[in-house]
Amino acid sequence: MKPSRLLLALLAALLAGGPTSLRAQSDSMKAEKKNYVHTLALADKLRISVYQEDDLSTQARIDARGRVNLPLLGEITIGGMTVTEAQAAVENAYKEGRYLRNPQVTINVEEYATREVSIQGQIRSPGRFSLPPESTYTVVELVSKAGGITDIGKGTAVVITRILADGTKKVFTVDVDSIIKGKKDNKSEDFLLQTGDNVYVPERLI
Repeated sequence: MKPSRLLLALLAALLAGGPTSLRAQSDSMKAEKKNYVHTLALADKLRISVYQEDDLSTQARIDARGRVNLPLLGEITIGGMTVTEAQAAVENAYKEGRYLRNPQVTINVEEYATREVSIQGQIRSPGRFSLPPESTYTVVELVSKAGGITDIGKGTAVVITRILADGTKKVFTVDVDSIIKGKKDNKSEDFLLQTGDNVYVPERLI
C-alpha cells in the first residue's frame, strides 16, 4: 500500500525541521484549540441559574429558532451566542422587564448537541465526523482522521464552506500542505473548524 500524501508530507517535515519543528507545530495547534469558544446551538441542553432566585432556575434546550423558554421572560433568543453573551442577555432581559434589579445569571451546558463537519473530494475516507465536546478539529486533524488526501488531491487549496448565523455563506481556501510543513500563515479561524463546516479537497490538475 502506498503511503498517503499526508504521511509523506509529515515525514518531509520531520526531515526538514527535525523533532523541534514538529513539536512547535503541535504546540501551536494546541494553543489555537484552547482559544475555541463554544457558541450555543440547536439542541444544546442548558442549566440556567439565577443567584438567590431558585424559582427562576431551570433546565432548557435550545429550539430550532435559537430560543429557550425561561420563567417570567418566556422565549428568549440565545442561540449563536457564547455562554458569557447568553448570560448577559438573560440578565438584561430580567432587568429590562423590571423583574429583578441586579440579576446574576449562570449558564452551564449540561448536554452538547451533536456537532459534525463533513469532508469530501479527493480524500481517502470521505464522510461526516463528530467534533469533540468543548473543542474542535483543525483542518489537518480532519484530513488525518479521514485517511489523508489521495495521490491526486490538491492539498494546497482545500476549500471550507461555512454557513454563518445569519444564513450567509463564507468560503475559505486553506493550504493544508503548508500547514503540515510548518509554513502556515493563516488566522486561526481559517483552519479551526466549526459545526456544519463542509471541507472539500479538489483534484490536482496534472
